Amino acid sequence: MSVVALLALDGVPAHQLSTPGLLFGAASRAYYRRPPYELRVCAAASTVRTAGPAVMTVTADHGLDGLPDAATVIVTGYASCPAPPPPDVLDALRAASARGSRLAAIGTGTFALAAAGLLDGRRATTAWSHAPELARRHPRIEVDLGDWPVADGPFLTSSGVLGGKDLCVRIIEEEHGEQTAREADRHLFLMLPNPAEALRADTRPGSDPAPGPDFTADPTATWLEANLHRPLTLSDIAGHTGSSVRSLTRHFRAHTGLTPLQYLLRARMRRAQWLLEHTDIPVEQIPATTGLGTPANLRHHFHRFNGTTPTTYRAAFRTLVGIFAPEAPEAPETPETPESGTAPHPL
Repeated sequence: MSVVALLALDGVPAHQLSTPGLLFGAASRAYYRRPPYELRVCAAASTVRTAGPAVMTVTADHGLDGLPDAATVIVTGYASCPAPPPPDVLDALRAASARGSRLAAIGTGTFALAAAGLLDGRRATTAWSHAPELARRHPRIEVDLGDWPVADGPFLTSSGVLGGKDLCVRIIEEEHGEQTAREADRHLFLMLPNPAEALRADTRPGSDPAPGPDFTADPTATWLEANLHRPLTLSDIAGHTGSSVRSLTRHFRAHTGLTPLQYLLRARMRRAQWLLEHTDIPVEQIPATTGLGTPANLRHHFHRFNGTTPTTYRAAFRTLVGIFAPEAPEAPETPETPESGTAPHPL
């Protein structure tokens, strides 16, 4: 499990605490009992105050001692910017860099990395309103005012209102792939419950014995996802694995937290979501592709797990994509092809 330490500085914008939690939490839920992230909220003092009209006092779970084993340290913005944060914070950031941790900053958190001397000779960005001050105070930093997080070596900095979101999504994508990052991003904006969570609610805590040495759930799960269109039964799945139905169910739940049929239903829901998001297949045709049988069955399960209908989901997703997706770059002009036997005119 990768440790991500969110270093909260005093005067942090509240959304810079909540957004990483939502995104890394969504990424972890996709992995059942093997979550890829442990997110720690760390601070130099036991509490930090948030900025904004509704000021809150937040108690951090960890002090600076939560940073040493972190693979990634994300520094939030802070109220006293552009002044540097306390010396112990700067020392902790330098130590993290020396250990080889990835260091990231949201908005004005870039000033903390700069004050620690970690960004000299590198590209970086920050909140746009503070960019001129960053360039003035740290002339050895190449300040980039693009719309996306700026990566330079092990350092990642972000700007803009959605900069922290984009930064976290980029980290997730680099470490666990585009699909996981897209799912985390989708859950943040649409705030729909994860199908895995709804399915887990149907499982009862059990005292299942440890799985047998010859059983592995991953190949079975892969086979299930390749056969979603088939009307699979427990007997079919057990026959594929060469085990009894009882043994299959016990061992599969021990590995994944779900029964085989619950996992199968979750996989069908995810496939239906993907088809709604990325294709124009009519809703009425999705049940046949996903093995859900009928449009009524699709609507029933989709509403149960997502709290909305497939049609509404598709419309909401595409509206959000239209708002937040970057504009496509303009195609370069294609030079005219000279007629056969005619030399191009010299410029």
